[in-house]
Amino acid sequence: MSIWREEIGNETWLVGVSGRLDHLQTPELESELLEIAGSGDQRMIIDMTEVTYVNSGGLRCLVTIWRKAQQGNGIVVLSGINPSLMDLFTTVGFHKVFDIYATTGEAKQALEAS
Repeated sequence: MSIWREEIGNETWLVGVSGRLDHLQTPELESELLEIAGSGDQRMIIDMTEVTYVNSGGLRCLVTIWRKAQQGNGIVVLSGINPSLMDLFTTVGFHKVFDIYATTGEAKQALEAS
């Protein structure tokens, strides 16, 4: 798994993730995302275009970040989820928790409009 992040606007971050999101790799991602979310009022787009696999550890990590952002009046949205992962997200109800966009561009436009 690799992670990168870029500030793309005032208090708006784009975080890219690639590879597998499982219990072995998610501590690094969680640490990175908590650092952003911990400063409050942050908006985050998690680009999952290159994510190939998510297990329960990855799902837990995403919910943890979402909760932390909510506590600080922040927003976390997801983008670029492939169809098989979208099936998983729908099955576990994440489509009701997260705003999910097909592309990072769409996610950015939605955050700018909010």
